[in-house]
This record gives sequence, C-alpha cells and structure tokens, in this order.
Amino acid sequence: MSKLHYLIREPKVILDKNPLLLLLHGYGSNEEDLFSFASELPDHYYIISARAPYPLPPYGNAWYAIDFDANMNKFSNDEQAIESRDLIVEFIDELIQKYPIDSTKVNLIGFSQGAILSYAIALSYPEKVNKIVALSGYFNQNIMKDGYENNDFSKLSFFISHGTVDQVIPVEWARKNPEVLNLLKVSNEYHEYNVGHGVAPQNFYDFKDFLEK
Repeated sequence: MSKLHYLIREPKVILDKNPLLLLLHGYGSNEEDLFSFASELPDHYYIISARAPYPLPPYGNAWYAIDFDANMNKFSNDEQAIESRDLIVEFIDELIQKYPIDSTKVNLIGFSQGAILSYAIALSYPEKVNKIVALSGYFNQNIMKDGYENNDFSKLSFFISHGTVDQVIPVEWARKNPEVLNLLKVSNEYHEYNVGHGVAPQNFYDFKDFLEK
C-alpha cells in the first residue's frame, strides 16, 4: 500500500517502459488540481498526481505546515518539508516497481509547495528525476540534502515559471531560481506571465513544449 494517495492516467501509447509525469500540488489543494491537466498532456506518459500527507480542513492538503509567529510573519516547517521530500522519493521508487515506468524518465510538475519540493528532490536526488516543471515556487536552501552541491546534475533540466503579480510568492523570489541553477550548472529556462498565483494558458503550452522536446 502506497504511503501517498494518488490519481493515475495510464499511457494511451504503450512502450516497453513509459515515462512518468508526477504532479505535486500546492498548499491547501489536492491531487485533483493539477490532474485536470492530464487529458492535455502527452499520450505516452504515466500521469500520476499525488496527494500531500497533511490534511488541511475543509478539503485540502499540504506537504508541510506554514506557521505564523506573533507578528504574522509566515515561515515554512522545514522538518516536515524534508520528510515530504524523502516521502516523494520513496513514492517514485514504489511507482517504478509497480508500473512499467522508465526510471531514467521520471519528470516532475510542481506548483507552489509542490515546486519548492521539486527543487529539493531534483537537487538532492538528481539520479531520480529528469525534467522538472517548477510553477510558482522558489528554491529553499534549508530543505536540500547536505552536500547536494556536489551531485551530478548533468541529466537535469528545469522549466521555471512565475506570475508577475503573484500575491502569495513574490516574483522577486522566483527570479533568483535561475541564478541558483546556473551556479550549479543545471540546464534551465525561465518564464514570466502576467498572472497571480496560478498557471496561465500560455504557461501550460510552454511547459508542454518543454516536456515534448
């Protein structure tokens, strides 16, 4: 039994081993959110959307808590984030054992908290993943594995995007992401769209092109 509840769309084009697109939703959402993209995504992928482990009433979930101090400054629970990071890596291993997935073609699409964790998974365990679509997120140094800078990032490739009027995660935070990846010599492309904390239609088409390249 998997530790994470998930939705799956099996590939419509069957190969010996098919690539995987693992969808990681944002804070307060659930596995149905990004899964709404599934019908539009390439036919040869397994599309699996995971539900985060921490319930948030009334009907959402989180990968880790967002805590507030007395002055209403918000900060993330990095211990929970690290637990979720490693839980997702275990989940990837489970999926590869359960389905005929090509272990060299595991791709992540993360939104907000899901994107923050996608950075942590890819840079901490680069051997596990291939392409990463990081939507409306940022790089959090505190949830990386110790010594991650020394990893081999040669097969990683990032598509990063952000809304210019994002009221949840400032676009200034996102603009630092390519700088971090460039220092690590990680292949990446960065896009901005005139939206808030969400995914514009053009953003969807652009990351779909990135996945199909």
